[in-house]
Amino acid sequence: MLDRPDEAADAGPPALRLPFDMAELEHRPIRTERMRLRPLAAADADDVWEYQRLPEVLRYIPWPERDRDEAREHTANRAASRRLAADGDAVFLAMVLIGEPSPTDAGPDGPRPDRVIGDVMLRLVAADHARLEIGWVVHPAFQGRGLATEAAAAGLDLGFGRLVAHRVEAHLDARNAASARLCERLGMRHEATLLEEEWNDGAWEDSAVYGILRREWRALRAAPLA
Repeated sequence: MLDRPDEAADAGPPALRLPFDMAELEHRPIRTERMRLRPLAAADADDVWEYQRLPEVLRYIPWPERDRDEAREHTANRAASRRLAADGDAVFLAMVLIGEPSPTDAGPDGPRPDRVIGDVMLRLVAADHARLEIGWVVHPAFQGRGLATEAAAAGLDLGFGRLVAHRVEAHLDARNAASARLCERLGMRHEATLLEEEWNDGAWEDSAVYGILRREWRALRAAPLA
């Protein structure tokens, strides 16, 4: 169980516990009901490629289309981001579905028994104000089973519990109804829609902003997620 700051911390001054190094989770990953969340690794590139290349994933994430070699380099670069210390730093947690064999890693002993089906990001937005951003991507074949909610809830627990964030926010493509519903299940409120904020794929796109405060997270954790 991750540490959960007491109520006095909710209204106090910013107290992010930095720096945070992913080495803490290397040998003691976060365990949820069905998954293990550990630092994303360069060796996960083939599993990541299985969802990174899909048009339905790229529709809502500002990733360019990449070939397999480019995608492998991209995963290696993200895996190398292992520390939160300065504004803009980000870390990535691989969503490892226990007992789901990987289709991409068949060695002499058969497929790897656990598969990376997505990842969760935590980004340091503003250390001076104890603000983090959370994001996620999940292979479409594993959506609709509550796995993204399970992983993102663990990400919030890490952000509010271990890191003592005051606020965690999510920025979505406003068309992404599935991620909007996930935010709501997590107890995040829709705070704004930024009209035509970004130019992607030849068109202006709106962005939706969701947020949750530490005291709200604490209250929600007193009851199970819907």
